[in-house]
Amino acid sequence: MNFSFRPCGDFRVSYDADKTIFPTRWSLYFILGGIAVLLLSPLYLGSYGVTLLIQIGYMGIGALGLNILTGFTGQISLGHAAFFGLGAFGSTYFSNKYGVPVLFAIPLAGLLAALVGMTFGLPAARIKGLYLAIATLAAQYVLEDFFARAEWFTGGVAGAHAKPVTIFGYALDTEQKYFYFVLAWVIALYVYATNLMRSRDGRAFVAIRDHDISAEIMGINLSRYRILSFGISSFYAGIAGALMGHYLSFVSTESINILLSIQFIGMIIIGGLGSVMGSMLGAIFMVLLPEVLEGVVVLLKNAALITSPNILNGLNFMREAMIGLIIVLFLMFEPDGLIHRWQLVKAYWKLYPFPH
Repeated sequence: MNFSFRPCGDFRVSYDADKTIFPTRWSLYFILGGIAVLLLSPLYLGSYGVTLLIQIGYMGIGALGLNILTGFTGQISLGHAAFFGLGAFGSTYFSNKYGVPVLFAIPLAGLLAALVGMTFGLPAARIKGLYLAIATLAAQYVLEDFFARAEWFTGGVAGAHAKPVTIFGYALDTEQKYFYFVLAWVIALYVYATNLMRSRDGRAFVAIRDHDISAEIMGINLSRYRILSFGISSFYAGIAGALMGHYLSFVSTESINILLSIQFIGMIIIGGLGSVMGSMLGAIFMVLLPEVLEGVVVLLKNAALITSPNILNGLNFMREAMIGLIIVLFLMFEPDGLIHRWQLVKAYWKLYPFPH
């Protein structure tokens, strides 16, 4: 009697299988299908929907940068928004002052943010935990003050106007056109991050996160990889900030503050620390949550279920408070983030019909 066996669950028999990006053909088909849906989305979404997708795109890039630093390397940072702002102002400065095409000014701004990020990341070679958090918080306030005072670079409190993106004379002057530009950056940077985690450097980041003393015993240079992690994280933040600045056509110092850094932290906590896909899930959640809550308030108001102006005003304040409450609930009941729920769904279908 012949028996045939089908692999069940995580069935890997080689290191190459363990390092592959797509463990199954279905995972590859799922990613390609998602990209195809996104490419067609401007055809059936209105301008407001495309605007939300653009915002999710550049915020997802920024969140991924912080996740590489915090989720994969275990380095706490409270100054991520400062490098996000540095990318926005840097790209604007290069294009306005020196006439660098925006297409090249964006990666230049990312490199500038990476250089400054590695400079502020030097303390990470010696300190960690709460002390590192305070050092990165200092970087946030130092750069905030620089943005407000350096009129030659940022325009000071008046802000700076950013040029539109043009590719060989073709202006990306609509939401639909700019969406494809942001999507290209999202795909490129997410693919790079996925490959990075499969490489020697990425595994060194994870080793430092899990146990830095053991990593050092194995020959991993802690200082080098911690500073490198800060540089990569800041590069992602700089690219994200530059994409935001050229989309809004204006960069202001008021929007680059500690609250934005906290928002990035919320994204990686809700999405899932140490997960590339979790960074995007967290960005989607944080961008759409205010829209959903606002829709609920408008629905209650239009349905005349609540007519008191005082209660309606209270609901508007509750909408902001709910964001913080949801973050706390995630920390309490789902500390592994949304990506954990997604993994459970995948595991169910992998193991079906077996219960184990």
